[in-house]
Amino acid sequence: MPMTTDADRPRAVRSTSAGPPRGVRSDGARSAPDRLLSVLGAFDHDHPALCLTDISRRAGLSLTTTHRLVGALTDWGALERDESGVYHVGLRLWEVAALAPRGLALRQAALPYLEDLYEATHENVQLAVRDGSEVVYIEWIAGRSSVGVHIRVGARWPLHVTGVGLALLAYGDPALQEQYCAGPLAAFTPYTITEPGRLRRVLAEVRRSGVAVSDRQVTDDALSVAAPVRGPHGQLVAAVSVVVPQESAQVPALIPAVRLAARGISRALGWQPETSGG
Repeated sequence: MPMTTDADRPRAVRSTSAGPPRGVRSDGARSAPDRLLSVLGAFDHDHPALCLTDISRRAGLSLTTTHRLVGALTDWGALERDESGVYHVGLRLWEVAALAPRGLALRQAALPYLEDLYEATHENVQLAVRDGSEVVYIEWIAGRSSVGVHIRVGARWPLHVTGVGLALLAYGDPALQEQYCAGPLAAFTPYTITEPGRLRRVLAEVRRSGVAVSDRQVTDDALSVAAPVRGPHGQLVAAVSVVVPQESAQVPALIPAVRLAARGISRALGWQPETSGG
């Protein structure tokens, strides 16, 4: 439940004015795919538009190599160059990304149930998947008068600080849970879970109840309730949540609505509770 202004990625962002990070190999020591991906990786939500020099610096590549790779990516449609000579991510790349099974297809299946959850609560509704030790938000519906949630599709947060993250972690692989609980666990408010023992207890409670509650872990004015979403064979694929003002949160009333949305999305994806063990 990321409650932020515009800093909705809690990781350090490399400055465009600085050189490449320490440990980056020279052009000659890097493979062709590595160099190509480093050009694409130069773009992020804080740097959606870059000139050639900035791409070179952020990718840790020479200007000559960057010019060649950017030209190839532009010809293919992965990058686009505007009239001022600044580059942006191209529509061709978006078309390819839309094929990801945890992207557009999941969003399309989930959207009717997310809309139902919004109509039932008129609060912020979110859908997220796990990527490593983070949650990535792939869909959200903002309530007009609900608590201020400033997120976007693609925003990332550590698993332990959000409702969707706790749901994904609790039902994830036990080895992942142990590795994650070993820390470090970043803190955002005095209420953020930073003790491995406490996090393990919270995850056990999520598995017992079937829902995750994240109380003031990102900001001290919001609470989220989340539930896991399952795929055709009962596998964990995502989590859905609703975010409400902490001071007026009615958690017992929110739990059935969130569970219903999660089950609806799961069924739309082919989950059969009778054969998947619930």
